[in-house]
Amino acid sequence: MRGVVMYTAGDVRVEERDDPKIVEPTDAIVKLTATCICGSDLWPYRGIEPADHQVMGHEYVGVVEEVGSEVKNVKVGDFVVGSFVISDNTCEICQAGFQSKCVHAEFVAQTIGTQAEKARIPHADGTLVATPGQPDPELIPALLAASDVLGTGWYAAVAAEAGPGKTVAVVGDGAVGLMAVLAAKQLGAERIIAMSRHPERQKLARYYGATDIVEERGDEGIAKIKELTGGLGAHSVVEAVGTQESFMQAVGATRGGGHLGYVGVNYDVKIPGIELFFAGIHTLGGPAPVRRFLPDLIQLIWDRKIDPGKVFDLTLPLEQAPEGYKAMDERRATKVILTF
Repeated sequence: MRGVVMYTAGDVRVEERDDPKIVEPTDAIVKLTATCICGSDLWPYRGIEPADHQVMGHEYVGVVEEVGSEVKNVKVGDFVVGSFVISDNTCEICQAGFQSKCVHAEFVAQTIGTQAEKARIPHADGTLVATPGQPDPELIPALLAASDVLGTGWYAAVAAEAGPGKTVAVVGDGAVGLMAVLAAKQLGAERIIAMSRHPERQKLARYYGATDIVEERGDEGIAKIKELTGGLGAHSVVEAVGTQESFMQAVGATRGGGHLGYVGVNYDVKIPGIELFFAGIHTLGGPAPVRRFLPDLIQLIWDRKIDPGKVFDLTLPLEQAPEGYKAMDERRATKVILTF
């Protein structure tokens, strides 16, 4: 099969890879219908994470082609959406709603790589969710978004306790930040402030439910949020970037007693303990337990109540994946969908 391999920073290639095979009785083989490039894929592309012939990709939808003898919840022919973290969905941690910390947790990006024509999905019953039927083609991008960015944005909004009567501020206007805006709206937030400097992304944020746009960053951004909230700060803040500036901006924008949901991958962030101590806020974040939300998100998409697929602004065939990486790295694209 054809698949994407990152040889080293900036060197992405599409080449022949071995077809996946059933290894464990709980495995499934999925013939992928679509996959995509994630903002987190840019970390190794930019040399922030090491990459040495690394298989790439962790967002995926497709049709089940083969199942192991112990797979019960999905069957051959099902159209499925999978989480970017493998989970059994039965252990105590999964049952508490934190499938990304499952006792069998395995990051799809590290060992499987779904920027490819097929993928072997371990613990298929716990990781994959079948759609109610075969989806119309126009639903494919939206369902693909549910595999990671929608589920991650949704988790961030839930972690920030977005809801009725709340003001929500979203730091970051990439795909996850935009999905957090969508989630905050669906969760009933009264006011949603999107922090963005890019007109195209501001427009999409408005479409998804943003009521206000703040272009300032850092201390100026914090001051603007305080100005918009009577000097108090937002009840709920989402951090969806993962830089030192964005994280501290999110901490500063959260009112005392408020909630911060952080999902930006924060390699170099150093949190000043004394600032966090005196902020007096609740924090929750990390890799999103997307599997917790997948059934409900799939149904919302199936019923056409939400359209997260609009976050994709560039579609390329798998063979042009290197151009997709370049476009996202140069911010010419928010999120790239790869088709077969």
